[in-house]
Amino acid sequence: MLRHIVIATLVVIAAFVASPGWAADVEGKVQRVDTSERTVTLDNGTKIWLSDGIPIDGVKEGDQVKVSYEEKDGKAVATSVEMK
Repeated sequence: MLRHIVIATLVVIAAFVASPGWAADVEGKVQRVDTSERTVTLDNGTKIWLSDGIPIDGVKEGDQVKVSYEEKDGKAVATSVEMK
């Protein structure tokens, strides 16, 4: 019985450790585009890294955007960028 409890506890702990970061959306005006870092900074100060699947040349300073992103390694990494 104790063995089953220990195994169940380890499974629950592993689920929390291996869980992906949280996801969110943010809207704003692009204030800065850094092509070397593949980042976009919005007018509210939010810095977002663009994943490889998102073309950075499609995002320009002054664009109104809605960005969906996930936290990965402490960074906000965009999963999609929609022009408004």
